[in-house]
Order: sequence, then structure tokens, then C-alpha cells
Amino acid sequence: MVEPIIPTIDLSPFLKENKDDNKKKAMETITKACSEYGFFQIVNHGISLDLMKQAMELSKTFFNYSDEEKNKSSPSSNAPLPAGYSRQPSHSPDKNEYLLVFPPRSNFNVYPENPPQLREVVEELFAQTSKIGVVIENIINECLGLPPNFLKEFNNDRSWDIMVAFRYIPASNNENVGLREHQDVNCVTLVLQDEVGGLEVLSNEEWVPVVPAEGTIVVNVGDVIQVLSNKKFKSASHRVVRKGEKSRYSFAFFHNLNGEKWVEPLPQFTKEIGESPKYRGFLYKEYQELRMRNKTHPPFRPEDIINLTHYAIDD
Repeated sequence: MVEPIIPTIDLSPFLKENKDDNKKKAMETITKACSEYGFFQIVNHGISLDLMKQAMELSKTFFNYSDEEKNKSSPSSNAPLPAGYSRQPSHSPDKNEYLLVFPPRSNFNVYPENPPQLREVVEELFAQTSKIGVVIENIINECLGLPPNFLKEFNNDRSWDIMVAFRYIPASNNENVGLREHQDVNCVTLVLQDEVGGLEVLSNEEWVPVVPAEGTIVVNVGDVIQVLSNKKFKSASHRVVRKGEKSRYSFAFFHNLNGEKWVEPLPQFTKEIGESPKYRGFLYKEYQELRMRNKTHPPFRPEDIINLTHYAIDD
């Protein structure tokens, strides 16, 4: 039997203290996926299906409110990212609206008053997904052959993590893009998607759909891992296409990095093995700001969009 393009990993062996023979095969699969296109899926991750469903239904309720009601939760000006409700600018090719939250108890958060259960459910989902993010980071650490807990110690500040509830607006006028092709700026992203689908990953120059499956979480590698590993692991190129007249809903958890961290290829993947760095170093928050500006002030020329190639060193 041919293995699917986007592999599904049983995470349960990694949630136990004892050794498990299934871990080795799973890590081989993850290493191959991250080396080639940066995407895989996980099941048996410990987040209850009921919680995932409840969060999705409450987000749908919120996004179905009037613009006037949703705009009551607009971001404040002091947050490093726009916590609260936002909508993509009208001239942006991305057609979605979103609710962004920092970790529970963060002073940046701007929660809607309605539906009243939304805050509690989203904060519980945030807490549980954050734990899975740490597990995934540890797996990637081992797959890359780094010293034990290297990434955990490098990335030990969870206050910069964010979760975003998205609604992708139904297609119209043959414009089916909900989110343009891009790579995520962060370390690792975990995505809960509804049954509508539309998420696609670029593999061997072909767009491969990530077919929704109940209880499954999609995982993709971000730019930070690609730079640290000197491109041994790939930041996943992906997009969202809109299908017909249905809205698409999803939650994306971004396992981030403290903004003051300096990001550059690690010596384990450069001078220690005689390889040249493929990227110039950068301050994470400055890169994050540039990437966010792509969203808030989308350039009219595609070549003006800032991404990781901005820091690439030509061979």
C-alpha cells in the first residue's frame, strides 16, 4: 500500500514516559515529511473531540454576528500582534477574518463578551494545544539530532504563543483564494480544521489537499526551524482555497519564539559539518513585524512581499 502524501502520526507513544517501538517508525516518518515539505498530521494527541467541536461551534457563532458586534472586540494598540477581532483589508487577496488570542491571563487579550462561553473554551483549548506544541518541538529536536532539550531551552518563553480562530469567507467572482501561498514565520503550527477543507500543501511542485478528518490536528514546520536547521527541515509552503458558498472555519495555534531571540543557522548544521549558512541572522520580532505588515498593509506588487528569501544567502 502506498503511504499518503501527508502522513498521520499516532502521538500517544510520545505522551508516555516509557519507551515505545512505534516511536522510531513515527520519527522516521516525521523526519522524511519535514525534510521534504514540512507537513504531517497527528491523532491520539490527548485533546478531546468534544472540546475541539465546542470551540469550533462557538467560533462559528461569533463570526456570524454583525460587524458592529464583532468590532467591539477590535485590538488595542499596545499588543505586539493584533489580539482581538480583525478582518483582512478589502484590497488584500486573502479573504478571511479572525480572532487572535495570546496565552490565558495575557493582558493583551481582547475577548468578545458573546458568546459568553467562548473565552473559557478557547483558553482551555489554548492550554491543551500549547502542551502538544511542546511535545512536537521535542520530537523535532530529536529528529534533527540536537542535544536533548536544546529547542526547549532555546525557546522557553511561552508568552509569545498565539491562537487564531479563522473564518474564510465564501468564494465569489471566481476568486477562490482564502489565504495565499506562504510559509509560517514561527517554529511549529498546529491546525484544527472543520469538514469544509481547502488547506493545501505544496509537495513536488503540486498542491496536495490536506483532507479533513475528525479529531486530527495538522502540524507544519515554520521559518524558525528552517533557519535553525539551515534548511534541513523545510518551512511548509501552504495555502487555503475557498470552496463554493461555504465558509471555512479553523483554529491555528502558533508555537512561537520570544521576540528578542536572535535566529540564525545553528553550528550543528553549518561549521560543525562544513556547511555554509544559507541565511543571515535576524531578530525574531523584527521579522515577525515585517511578515505581519504583509497582512495589514499588503503590497500591490507580489515581489514586495517580505518572506524568508529576504534573508537568504546566495550560494
